[in-house]
Amino acid sequence: MGWKRRLPLVAGLLLLLAGLPAQADVLVFAAASATDAVTDIGKAYVASGGPAVQSSFASSSTLAKQIENGAPANIFLSADERWMDYLAERKLLADGSRRNLLGNRVVLIAPKGSTLKVEIGPGFPLARLLGDGRLAVGDPSHVPVGAYTQKALESLGVWDSVRDHLAPADSVRAALAFVERSETPLGVVYETDAAVSDKVAVVGIFPEDSHPPVVYPAALVAGQDSAEARAFYGFLQGPEARAIFRKYGFDVK
Repeated sequence: MGWKRRLPLVAGLLLLLAGLPAQADVLVFAAASATDAVTDIGKAYVASGGPAVQSSFASSSTLAKQIENGAPANIFLSADERWMDYLAERKLLADGSRRNLLGNRVVLIAPKGSTLKVEIGPGFPLARLLGDGRLAVGDPSHVPVGAYTQKALESLGVWDSVRDHLAPADSVRAALAFVERSETPLGVVYETDAAVSDKVAVVGIFPEDSHPPVVYPAALVAGQDSAEARAFYGFLQGPEARAIFRKYGFDVK
């Protein structure tokens, strides 16, 4: 499926999440980049004697808007502070529950087997490296990794040279998939997403001072902070969960 044909999937995903039934005692809405780690943490929680945890993964913006529209999530883990702020401004977070859990890095990737090595810095030749291809990114208008990408490319002075050559995706995992299938020659994802794929190679790392810090805040959702939700939220911040996050390459706060 080409990148242009993926854009309508956003609307379908919204409908899917809006009708999502609560099939477990705890429902976690988490950024797509946390898929593997949060899935494993849920399994570890069950193995420790806790009840089943259901998780839904998508762009942080999509999940935040679903919570705003009444989706029955108990816990929200966002890939940036903007969408947690969005819910906080609407009084949709349980008082005192917000925590900054994780950090990450932004990297440039190519399909596996690429021998390209890119020194990312001011004025680096990204447009030339793309050639006639496009750069796979999270949609900068609403996907956190895309917003970080735009900020980085602007600060490095190369945004204007590639802004019309993007393949915008509805989540970081969708951007990753474009590169995995060689639909685009390059893409920008989080370091942790590149690490879980055996179909891409990291060819450059964006300087941390080229974009705002990548921070993953979490919180309980107001009105959904049941005893079961609070118990899992505590586990999510505990030593076993922290070890799992580290295994997947996250910086643990």
